[in-house]
Amino acid sequence: MKNFRSIVIAGIAVICFLVAGVMAPGAVSAKVTFVTIGTGGVTGVYYPTGGAISKIVNKKSKQYNLKVTVESTGGSVFNVNAIMAGDLEFGIVESSRQNQAWNGKMNWAKKGPQKDLRSICSFHPESVTIVAGDDTGIKTFMDLKGKHVNIGNPGSGQRGEAIELFGQAGINWQKDIKAEGMKAVESAQMLQDGRIDAFFYTVGHPNGSIKEATAGNRKVHFVPIPDSILNPLIKKHPYFAKAFIPVKFYPTASNKKDVPTLAVKATFCTSKKVPAKVVYAITKEVFDNLEAFKKLHPAYSVLTKQNMLTGLTAPIHPGALKYYKEAGLVKYINKALIK
Repeated sequence: MKNFRSIVIAGIAVICFLVAGVMAPGAVSAKVTFVTIGTGGVTGVYYPTGGAISKIVNKKSKQYNLKVTVESTGGSVFNVNAIMAGDLEFGIVESSRQNQAWNGKMNWAKKGPQKDLRSICSFHPESVTIVAGDDTGIKTFMDLKGKHVNIGNPGSGQRGEAIELFGQAGINWQKDIKAEGMKAVESAQMLQDGRIDAFFYTVGHPNGSIKEATAGNRKVHFVPIPDSILNPLIKKHPYFAKAFIPVKFYPTASNKKDVPTLAVKATFCTSKKVPAKVVYAITKEVFDNLEAFKKLHPAYSVLTKQNMLTGLTAPIHPGALKYYKEAGLVKYINKALIK
């Protein structure tokens, strides 16, 4: 009986020891951090870019105790404002919008400079893509005057670029055209239905919505932007660059040659309030797995670790900078961004 009692007491002691071990602070699983990337419309390249980042990072979710989710949003301006408000941890933002937010211009003229904004890297170039019906008489950029044009929803990159281009061309977008403010995802069907003459979409190529616009019964084409508009605009805003729309991706469009246009870069942004360890983990996984990342969308084919550090205005987040120092990439970063 005494032996039995000893065994029971010993067993209870072992159980208590194990329970205490499980309940000990060091044995409790670390809390998972959830972060969200704001992107754009589901037919653009922002959304799959956010998806590509989350796919790569979430493979090591247990290692980093980090879970990345993606949200379709209204675009660049929305993403910056949501990041600054703490509603999003990350966002994909056009290089032009990042510059304007940091300097308190355009949409941020009243709010002032967004000094909590931080850069991580940049991704694919995005081309200002103007699609018009063949039956509209729109052959040149100036032919858009007097036409019914979707310039994009408020807060979208295409709306900003459209307004800047019209201004440079001497066209008053509020008076000289009939401007629509629809989301880019609505443009293709609107054009094919004959409800608009043309639309703007700043996007990486190839793009599903542009394919839809060029594949319908109504014949359409890309409208070129001439050097007379491009050159002074690029001189004024160095975050712009010349580019071409590759017509090989859109064989049903009427254009036979690549179409000259304006481009910006898609940049990856966050807030200085986001923990460095979170930004470090995401930066490291994207750059360490760049070849796998590039295979997730044709628009990423031109990416290199070097050109992913261009087109930025806001300072580099300390978490990203830590990785760049480890990877020997700091030499490719504009020194003004290292603070």
